[in-house]
Amino acid sequence: MAKIKTAKKLIQNRKPTSAGQRAAEYEDRRHLNKVVAPKSLLSYDKNSAGRGNGKISVRHRGGGVKRMLREIDFKREKFLDQKAIVIDLQYDPNRSAYLALIKYQNGKYSFILAPDGLKVKDEVICSEKAKNSLGNRMKLKNMPQGVQVYNVEVKPGKGGQLVRSAGSAAILESKDGDYVQLRLPSRERRLILGECFATIGQVSNAAHKLFKIGKAGRKRLKGIRPTVRGTAMYPKAHPHGGGEGRSPVGMKHPKTPWGKNAYGVKTRNKKKYSNKMIIKRRK
Repeated sequence: MAKIKTAKKLIQNRKPTSAGQRAAEYEDRRHLNKVVAPKSLLSYDKNSAGRGNGKISVRHRGGGVKRMLREIDFKREKFLDQKAIVIDLQYDPNRSAYLALIKYQNGKYSFILAPDGLKVKDEVICSEKAKNSLGNRMKLKNMPQGVQVYNVEVKPGKGGQLVRSAGSAAILESKDGDYVQLRLPSRERRLILGECFATIGQVSNAAHKLFKIGKAGRKRLKGIRPTVRGTAMYPKAHPHGGGEGRSPVGMKHPKTPWGKNAYGVKTRNKKKYSNKMIIKRRK
């Protein structure tokens, strides 16, 4: 509970000038600075509006505020064994976690996912063996047991793929030959090669899940359009549609608009190559 109490300090309420504003809760970003990032790390993001090849692949997307992409270094192996200083902590509109702008000894800049508790002027490094300190990145086989990690590689050299969302962290439980056993945020226990890199700490902005949107306008600014319930449609538009008055689903299992079973159905391939790496499935 202690983590939630500290996280609540980062929630900001504003003057209730409307019913939506009264319910809304915002991130308190006053602790973030506004150092202008190098242009080489920024690019324009083309909004696909949930479409691929002209067809809708993700429903209820479109519009929203224009935003720039930040080039994030998920590997940090380009400048191996080089110390870097944290110049700034910044907000990223494309993800839930905060970013840290770091400067290497050779004068190069890069964005990394900021761990909770990292401060400006702190020193971080990526090395095969490094000090067990916040923000340092090294191979899993060289980390002590019980340490919290994030931005974990699945394949050596590919860059971090697991545990990247706000407030998440995996725990290194044990070492078994060439592999280490991680307990992921989903409570899944998984074997990862000890040669894979991971960053020490917990991802920043743990209060992200506590915020309340408050009003429909904020959803639209995020690029999320209104969602209509299937039961409110007519039969041709959705399997749940039709019926007299306020009707239930009217079938044994809920369905997607395309007739496939939904809610609680396992979609993972039983023959997937990585199944042998999972010791205990998530619940």
